[in-house]
Amino acid sequence: MKILGIDPGMAIVGYCIADFDGENVKLLHSGSIQTSKDDRESKRLLEIFNDLKSLIEKYRPDQAAIEKLFYFKNQRTVMPVAHARGVILAALEEFQIPIYEYTPMEVKQVLTGYGRADKKEVEHMVKLTLGLESLPKLDDTVDSIAIAICHTRSVYE
Repeated sequence: MKILGIDPGMAIVGYCIADFDGENVKLLHSGSIQTSKDDRESKRLLEIFNDLKSLIEKYRPDQAAIEKLFYFKNQRTVMPVAHARGVILAALEEFQIPIYEYTPMEVKQVLTGYGRADKKEVEHMVKLTLGLESLPKLDDTVDSIAIAICHTRSVYE
């Protein structure tokens, strides 16, 4: 089963395509959709929507796991992230891909056993789970992988 993991954002959307065989998770592809802060918000949202649709058409995921919005300290960032999440959800719905949502605390709890784990602990568990020596450079991409792994453990274990 192919799972599309997504860490939504306006500037950077982290994503991964993971394969889950019922026991093991294998990373097939990962990357990011990056938009320019110099562009209008509407143009950035359309770019996210179109790029995500291209990914879906190319990889044909069976399910999607996406980070659920949670309380933001910075009110200026919550709305753009919510808008980006909206176009992501619309693209997934267009392809009728089942959507599963997880808060950052849920992802940390599932991966490390502690809901307030730091980034390094989550990264360590992602490496262990996938048997990798190194991870992608962008935190957003690593977060998307963690979300996909969380999904396999939450739904199938």
